[in-house]
Amino acid sequence: MPKAIWNGAVLAQSDRCELVEGNYYFPPESLNRTYFKESQTHTTCGWKGVASYYTLEVDGKVNPDAAWYYPIPKEAAKNITGYIAFWKGVRVEPA
Repeated sequence: MPKAIWNGAVLAQSDRCELVEGNYYFPPESLNRTYFKESQTHTTCGWKGVASYYTLEVDGKVNPDAAWYYPIPKEAAKNITGYIAFWKGVRVEPA
């Protein structure tokens, strides 16, 4: 079962991830919300739409904008609506 880990904490774990462009997108209910804080950052992908971000905080360490998701993606990416992906040092173990 894929899981996302940063600073020794399991951020998300699920067997219902979606794999898109080499990134595992985790369903929202799989997150350990304790570590997630809303960010004001937004970016745009040509085929997925506008992404929103989370900043991670684990044991006093902060990783700004290390998780992203598409709250209202374009039609081609409907399968990842609200699903969360990671970068910036977050390790995703496939299974």
